[in-house]
Amino acid sequence: MLVTGGAGYIGSHAAKALAGAGCEVVVYDNLLAGHREAVRYGPLVEGDIGRVDDVRAALREHRISAVMHFAALLDVGASVRDPVSYYRTNVVGAVSVLEAMAAESVSHFVFSSTCATYGEPIETPITESHSQKPINSYGETKLAVERALPHFERAYGLKSVALRYFNASGADPDGEIGEDHSPEIHLIPRAIEAANGGPGLEIYGDDYPTPDGTCLRDYIHVTDLADAHVKALDALVETGRSTAYNLGTGRPYSVKEVIQAVERVTGRTVPWTLGPRRAGDPAVLYAAPRKAQTELHWKPRFTDIESIVRTAWAWHERHPQGYGARAKQ
Repeated sequence: MLVTGGAGYIGSHAAKALAGAGCEVVVYDNLLAGHREAVRYGPLVEGDIGRVDDVRAALREHRISAVMHFAALLDVGASVRDPVSYYRTNVVGAVSVLEAMAAESVSHFVFSSTCATYGEPIETPITESHSQKPINSYGETKLAVERALPHFERAYGLKSVALRYFNASGADPDGEIGEDHSPEIHLIPRAIEAANGGPGLEIYGDDYPTPDGTCLRDYIHVTDLADAHVKALDALVETGRSTAYNLGTGRPYSVKEVIQAVERVTGRTVPWTLGPRRAGDPAVLYAAPRKAQTELHWKPRFTDIESIVRTAWAWHERHPQGYGARAKQ
């Protein structure tokens, strides 16, 4: 199993889940955003997904039969400011991986997609049949890859599953790996940083049509995401049926509710200020996860925001500098 972006946040957790399921894992990562220290469950091949020959060589050398593709840029705000980088990495990079797979007759592909492909929801919770009309280039680039997949299946027999995440959060309950972005863009670790005396948290708008005026999101624990990837791969290999699944809990929380949960778990105040809305942010996003639960027999273990925050807090307590310093004992 080749895991592109396997030194990153979600990819490293997926690598652990795959190894736990008995798969031989090979991580392919350029380490620009990932961490060598997060590669713990198989060998690392340092490489760029945009170099087709290098990806082909990795597939051949390690006799890869399937690929999980996580390598991508993921900051919604940055995608609005710099769409060129997002199209180059998320679209051209993914197509390069698919080209290498086709050339090496690797026929199973699990794609890290996003709920951002849906854009502003017409109805909630969001099902897989909801129209896909992204409002930022992050969502557009992920959708572009989703739309390419049926063409690769017709031409090369490449079977695929697209997993549309809602808000990945939390950390490995065993404390082995966690979340370490630079700069940090996700709400929970930013709130934890603020509670620990770091930069104050900025809330992007409080005038949305939601109960407390802040955005509502579906927070799905990263370990539950990883488990869904293993189950999706098993189903793809068993059935040979390409499809897509939403991965979320079906329970949304507002930005202010998340801040309150961080305060309860840490016992500390989270200082925050109010800023303007962030471009490309829908007011409400949460999943109808029934398809994944029914077809993959997948059920999230972490279903409330406090249990998710506790795992993130435990990681940050032991790794106050992320992967950049030895963990506290």
